[in-house]
Amino acid sequence: MQEKAYKILAMQEKISNNLAKELIDKGCVFAMGKKVLIARALMNSKTKFMIQKIKKPKILFEDNDIIVLNKPYGEISEKLEKTFNAKLINRLDKETSGVLLLSKEEKFRLKCIQEYKKQNVYKSYLAIVDGVIAEDLEICEKITTIKNKNGAFSKIDKFGLEAHTQVIPLMVNAKKTLIKAIIKTGRTHQIRVHLNHIKHGIIGDEKYARINATRMYLHSYETHIFDYKFKAFLDESFNAYGFEVKNLNF
Repeated sequence: MQEKAYKILAMQEKISNNLAKELIDKGCVFAMGKKVLIARALMNSKTKFMIQKIKKPKILFEDNDIIVLNKPYGEISEKLEKTFNAKLINRLDKETSGVLLLSKEEKFRLKCIQEYKKQNVYKSYLAIVDGVIAEDLEICEKITTIKNKNGAFSKIDKFGLEAHTQVIPLMVNAKKTLIKAIIKTGRTHQIRVHLNHIKHGIIGDEKYARINATRMYLHSYETHIFDYKFKAFLDESFNAYGFEVKNLNF
């Protein structure tokens, strides 16, 4: 007998259907070692699920203008606006962890957005990618983004917008590379698309690289804006694949 995944999960965990859907949508529900991607997918009614706990966001810095969070994997950026009663300056995909900026005051938020538009904001990310990257790379491939009811999808396109990603290899282990990516532009899914284009997709990026994992190993590491400099260290999840990276300073 088959039933929708969220209904089986709701019965198993004795939770509401809505909460079950939310857990699946956040990417923290697994069955038979694989992430459950679609809440309405039909599955065997006897399927046993494993739920990965989502950590609470940690405040890295706060003053009269700004709140800076270390956003955990699986958390939706827009929901944190309500939690902290502040407006997003930037946003991260739910699959991405790391530095997230929220503004307490609209005038300051608009000033920040102008800095992003002028490309005056320094942004670096850490990621675990498939394959061995042995030397620094500069990826300059234009990107076009299509948005519809299913979300955003970006692709390399010679008629797209300029996109620049600097890739610096940090560690290599078992044909996986921990890299630092510095983005000079901020196109939708830019790092994911660029890395997949050079055949070094991010581990856990199911949309572009189609690599299944317990999470997507992409983390917003540093953001510099105005005189502010913020850094979010990696959590223990990045110790996967043989990397011991917690609190290392790259």
